[in-house]
Amino acid sequence: MINRVVLVGRLTKDPELRYTPSGVAVARFTLAVNRSFSNQSGEKEADFINCTVWRKPAENTANFLKKGSLAGVEGRIQTGSYEGQDGKRVYTTEVVADSVQFLEPRNSSGGDRPQQGQPYGGASNQNNQYSSYQQNQSPNQQNYTRVDEDPFSSGSGPIEVSDDDLPF
Repeated sequence: MINRVVLVGRLTKDPELRYTPSGVAVARFTLAVNRSFSNQSGEKEADFINCTVWRKPAENTANFLKKGSLAGVEGRIQTGSYEGQDGKRVYTTEVVADSVQFLEPRNSSGGDRPQQGQPYGGASNQNNQYSSYQQNQSPNQQNYTRVDEDPFSSGSGPIEVSDDDLPF
């Protein structure tokens, strides 16, 4: 049997992070996923899908995503039921995520896009050809790297990465 789901959509509100009594993190959020077709009025509709993610990915989701963030979710569908206050059986369906991918840069708000040719997460000069990696130097001392160059082409030794460069 196969039960796999892959979704890309935007969060409808900030993720809700909680912890179980044993200290396991769980985050819940709703993902709005556009349908690929229009209704009779020519308008696009969306499905609102409840998602749950556990442990460290739950904490990362709560820390780095917010309302409007574009996210990719991979997981499985899980159904359940409970007895409502009126005594009737209530059925639930949700996606239990194995992974949540952050599909926009951290400093971007939902729907914002960089200008054409401007790299994510970097400052650029007027013609958008260079990205500055050293922000605290005077303009005459900045080191620039061409956006279309391979920064690892020199192949000389290990690559240094700071914690600020990591998305998690």
